[in-house]
Amino acid sequence: MNLPFSAALSCVCAVSVALAAIPVAGDDRSESPLAQTLRTVQPAMVKVYGAGGFRGLEAYQSGFLFSPEGHILTAYTTVLDTTMLRVVLDDGRRFDAELLGADARLDVAVLKIDAQGLPCLRLDAAADAEAGAPVLALSNMFGVATGNEPVSVQQGAIAIVTDLDARRGTFEIPYKGRVYILDAVTNNPGAAGGAVVTWDGRLLAMLGKELRNTRNNTWINYALPISVLRPSVDAILAGEQSVAGGDHGRPKAARPLTPRALGLILVPDVVPRTPPYVDSVLAGSPASRAGLRPDDLIVFLDDALVPSCRTLREELEYRDHFEVVRLTVLRDRELVEVELSAEGKESRP
Repeated sequence: MNLPFSAALSCVCAVSVALAAIPVAGDDRSESPLAQTLRTVQPAMVKVYGAGGFRGLEAYQSGFLFSPEGHILTAYTTVLDTTMLRVVLDDGRRFDAELLGADARLDVAVLKIDAQGLPCLRLDAAADAEAGAPVLALSNMFGVATGNEPVSVQQGAIAIVTDLDARRGTFEIPYKGRVYILDAVTNNPGAAGGAVVTWDGRLLAMLGKELRNTRNNTWINYALPISVLRPSVDAILAGEQSVAGGDHGRPKAARPLTPRALGLILVPDVVPRTPPYVDSVLAGSPASRAGLRPDDLIVFLDDALVPSCRTLREELEYRDHFEVVRLTVLRDRELVEVELSAEGKESRP
């Protein structure tokens, strides 16, 4: 049963109980069922390394393999804002990783490494759970594991199933759907993208990014159910939610679009991955007629994720001046989609 978010948090102590790490026996075949579960789940866990390392931003996070062909589910964070993504498997092997796509509303991303025959937690075998179900949360919190060391394991329970009401910094997040609130302190640096499983090893959810409750400013220990993430993952694998900036296989347009031609003035591009926020909108422009506003964050161009101002400008170079483009922007709590054309066609929300 889903409860209101405020009622859900009242059921959970502000300071979660301390959790014991679960030891995994060596070669003892008489080990407990719980240790046997970890022998199955741990090999699917990965450590993800990328951008960060300054101003308190960690350069690492967690993820898990969900196919033998090297597909990895993880959280969409600033760690992925680089072309030099690295993944370390449970056995210590290291791979370069490609970001296949992401859903900015759910903050979920899919990576791919060049490998075969890998252990994995299959999404089609994932389960759902109710409040009170005992769970295990696996993640590389605090970056403790760096090579072939196993990631950390915490044991706890689902305190409540509820709708998310949270913010990141001063911004409320757009997703307001179902999550598992855990009685475990899982909201730690590096834990995002970790796996939540049942005690018999069935995949339940992915640990989310660090968030605070909008009502009382407390940290939220939550996980996104696989049933919620699955449609986005399927769309990414089908190429419907890709990342802009790939190999187009076609020449640039003769008269390419530019943000200014659409009436958009972006924030100054001061770092390689400056988020494409709208600084101002030119009066009477296509962007103005479509209802775009200052402080809108451009998330998608057509169906491709746009991680930076530079990527947006580069992608528009492949669109001719007369083409209609579809932009999805994040505004307050909502994703807003508009269609724009620099000339000849009406722009509309």
